[in-house]
Amino acid sequence: MNGTNPYARPSDPGKRRSKTITDGPNRAGARSMLKAAGYTDDDLARPLIGVATTWIETMPCNLNQRDLAQDVKRGIREAGGTPMEFNTIAISDGVSMGTDAMRASLVSREVIADSIELVARGHLFDGLVCVVGCDKTNPAAIMAVGRLDIPSVILYSGSIAPGKLNGQDVSIGDVYEGIGAYSAGMITAQELYDLESCACPGAGACGGQFTANTMSTILEFLGLSPAGLNGIPALDDDKPPAAYESGRLVMDLVRDWITPSQIVTREALENAAAAAVATGGSTNAVLHLVAIAREFGVPFTIDDFDRVAARTPVLADMKPWGAITQPTSMRRAVSRSSAASSRSTA
Repeated sequence: MNGTNPYARPSDPGKRRSKTITDGPNRAGARSMLKAAGYTDDDLARPLIGVATTWIETMPCNLNQRDLAQDVKRGIREAGGTPMEFNTIAISDGVSMGTDAMRASLVSREVIADSIELVARGHLFDGLVCVVGCDKTNPAAIMAVGRLDIPSVILYSGSIAPGKLNGQDVSIGDVYEGIGAYSAGMITAQELYDLESCACPGAGACGGQFTANTMSTILEFLGLSPAGLNGIPALDDDKPPAAYESGRLVMDLVRDWITPSQIVTREALENAAAAAVATGGSTNAVLHLVAIAREFGVPFTIDDFDRVAARTPVLADMKPWGAITQPTSMRRAVSRSSAASSRSTA
C-alpha cells in the first residue's frame, strides 16, 4: 500500500476496462462485494479476464469444460491476470434431433452469444477466454467476441474418442445408421443396443467432421483459437496443457491490446471457408460464417463461400462421409488441409 491510503495503489496497465469497476475509493462497494467472492487486493489490481464455459450435463460434448476452465484460469493467473469464471447454455443437436426440441438449437446460438456479451460488458472484463464444444456454442462465442472486440481466445474442448464394437471404431453416426438398419430388419434390437452403448465412450463432441469439429477447424483458421490446440481430443492428456496455454495467451493479447477485429478479416473468413471445404466439413459452416461476418462488419455472403468452395479441393477422409473417426487422425487431416487452404486462397 502507498502510505496510509490503500486506494493509491497503482493498477496494472492492462486494466484498460476493469479499472472503472475496481479502482478508487468510490468503488469501495464493488470491491467489498468482490472480496466476498474471494478476490484479494492483489487480484483486483490485475486485469480481469472472463472465462466462459458452456458446460452442461445434457450431453458429452461439453462435459470436460469445468475441468479445462481450471487450467485456463491457472494460465491466466500465472501470466498476471485474474480470471473470473462464468457459464452459459448449450443445446445438443445429437440428443434433440428428430423431435420438436431441435427447434431450440439455432435459437440457442443467439442466446449464448448474447449471454457471453452481457457478462463481459456488465463486468468490464479486460479479456476473455471462451471454452466451447457442441454445435452452436462455437459460432456463438465468435459472434460474442466480435461484438465485444476485447482481447479474446476461444478454445474448443475437443472431440470424443471413437467407441469400439467387435474391434472396430464406431461413432454416433453409426448409431443413427444402426437405427435405419434395425428399421429395415438388417440388425436385431440387441445389436442396436450394443452399438448404442459403446459408440460414445466419454466426454467430447461427435467424432467426425460434423458441425462442432467443422467450427473447431474454422476457429483455428480465423485465428481466434491457438493453432493446433482445438484438434487435441477432449480426454487426451495434452488437452489440459492446451487450456493452460490458452490462459497464458490471452494475457499476451491483453498486454498488446490485440482484439478480434484485427484478426477476423475478409481474408481470414475466406481461409476459414476453404478449411471447411478441404476437410469436407458441415454445410452449417455457410450459415455460421455469414452470421459471423455480419457481427464483424465484414462483407461475406453465401456467394462468396461458393466461390471459395469452387476452387478448393476436398483433401480429408473424415466421417460422416469418409472413413476416419479418430480425433488424432482428424488432426492430421486438418493439418494437411491447412496447406491446401493456403494455396487455394492465395
